Amino acid sequence: MGKPNGDSRQIITPFIWFDSQAEEAAMFYTSLFADSRITHLSHYGEEGREVHGQPAGKVMVAGFELAGRRFSGLNGGPAFKPTPSISLFVEFDTEAEVKALWAALSDGGSELMPLDSYPWSDCYGWLNDRYGVSWQIMLRRQPGNGPAITPALMFTEGIYGRAAEAIALYTHTFPGSATGPVQYRDAAEGEHAATVLFGRFTLFGQDFIIMDGPGSHGFGFTEGVSLMVSCETQAEIDRYWDELTAEGGQESRCGWLKDRFGVSWQITPTVMERLMASNDQATADRLMKAMLTMGKFDIAALEAAARG
Repeated sequence: MGKPNGDSRQIITPFIWFDSQAEEAAMFYTSLFADSRITHLSHYGEEGREVHGQPAGKVMVAGFELAGRRFSGLNGGPAFKPTPSISLFVEFDTEAEVKALWAALSDGGSELMPLDSYPWSDCYGWLNDRYGVSWQIMLRRQPGNGPAITPALMFTEGIYGRAAEAIALYTHTFPGSATGPVQYRDAAEGEHAATVLFGRFTLFGQDFIIMDGPGSHGFGFTEGVSLMVSCETQAEIDRYWDELTAEGGQESRCGWLKDRFGVSWQITPTVMERLMASNDQATADRLMKAMLTMGKFDIAALEAAARG
């Protein structure tokens, strides 16, 4: 995932749902990449326990950086699990780096595509790690600027063939967006013609990868991996919420929604992220109580709750 163009902030954060291993996973991942660290830990309080079912004091969210890019992990219980529909695509400049990361992530994991030579890379593989998080690891053919970690979306089963439509929706919805190179399957592939073999696009200057996955996979998008969008204003929240829930999207609780393709998003005000990352548990409890009453977030109401 490249640096946002002209903006040092990362607006969209991959958000991974764990049963109870978020802190453990964050520590493991940060040990594998340079320029990595745990950025914050927030904890559950008594407020909302009847909904989230987690004991007070347990880590709720672990924020971390890998190769300078932000990620978040939630201890949310067994309700949802990551699937390969959203994977983390890692590109390296050396085969030694590819093999080292593959060895670490494959320990206790499962292989989806073996580490091998393919038409698109001399050293590539796809796996699920010990926590169920999916990774694609690839040797670049053209030197880059160190490791890059990019969210990759794969459209399968009932939404197969809609990747191009998704690019159009996302680049229309978010500023700082552009469609990068997109490779389509050709007419020789029959019913699969014109589907996206491999594509790139940017949102807020951040890179994303997208593809249509033919065949039966047995998985699709879930809340196991969502995309959290940090918003400064209520107008931003309102716009992104309306655009993403239109034409078949679904509203959920606490800022969560699914778009028309089933991709999960969290539309989140930056003020709440800052307040939840503080060590003031009383403030966090008041925010939790307010959050649990909301679908789309209301910044004014959250700020009032924080003040008590």
